[in-house]
Amino acid sequence: MTVASNVSIDVHLTDADLRESLAADVAAGLSAAAKTLPSKWLYDQAGCELFDRITMLPEYYPTRREREILHARAAEIASATGAATLVEIGSGTSQKTRILLDALASHGTLRRIVLFDISEPTLVGASATLAAAYPGVDVHAIAGDFTRHLAAIPSGERRLVAFLGGTIGNLTPAERAEFFATIARGASAGDALLLGTDLVKDRTRLVAAYDDAAGVTAEFNRNMLRMINRELGADFDPHGFDHVAVFDDRHEWIEMRLRSIRDQLVRVRELGAEYRFAEGELMRTEISAKFRRTGVEAELAAAGLALAGWWTDAAGDFALSLARPARTRA
Repeated sequence: MTVASNVSIDVHLTDADLRESLAADVAAGLSAAAKTLPSKWLYDQAGCELFDRITMLPEYYPTRREREILHARAAEIASATGAATLVEIGSGTSQKTRILLDALASHGTLRRIVLFDISEPTLVGASATLAAAYPGVDVHAIAGDFTRHLAAIPSGERRLVAFLGGTIGNLTPAERAEFFATIARGASAGDALLLGTDLVKDRTRLVAAYDDAAGVTAEFNRNMLRMINRELGADFDPHGFDHVAVFDDRHEWIEMRLRSIRDQLVRVRELGAEYRFAEGELMRTEISAKFRRTGVEAELAAAGLALAGWWTDAAGDFALSLARPARTRA
């Protein structure tokens, strides 16, 4: 591929790797007593386009609230961190990150941008856009899975690692603990983590954000079945499943599920396997945990990260937190 002179791209996930991982997840998830699939498989190209539409829906507030905080606090964050490198995990098209990048550039410290995402094509496009927007700044893209390849993020001058959009909520508590521990282990003095978290609020608003009136989220959810059909030769009938979103009070998270509307048998050619769904059977496709400040602070502290800043939007719907390593490596 042709890239600008100030752009480099490392690929830790090939198409074959992704297909192998998908096959393993489908085999394990559809064989389980309570069927489940990892939410990362919602985000193929069609899924990303559908999610972009979701972020513009009236019911879906997180993107707007997070952007509000960034506009209000980016200069303060740039001053507090003095970051030379901005690392964005789950970067996508990096639209919101431009607010941080502009603030760091204005502060005079920005030297490097590191983009980390599962999709190489998305990274190629985003890298080219940022290289043109910030001439003289190195852009380093990493195609990888943040549950496996965070160690590939380069060290160096002061880094601000941004994990935005509330994506941390898609991880189970154990997965979050491992994520924070990995970030802490790789941190040097002066590094910081900027974390976006959706906050606990009225359950009616929460459920509506994941079950919009226009049905876009329902199509986003069912799109995972279309992706499995395409990649693994399955014969899911996407319209044989209803979209369901519920709030789990005990865990304080939203669960997105697909509910079989009839008894059905699904064949997955690449696995040489068949899976039965009973009428009304549920398959979980995503969790989206909602947080309280005390919980965020406790999870960070357990990994050796100390809360150094906490900002919310005016309505108190969403939070950005800044954390620094309590213990740093030499």
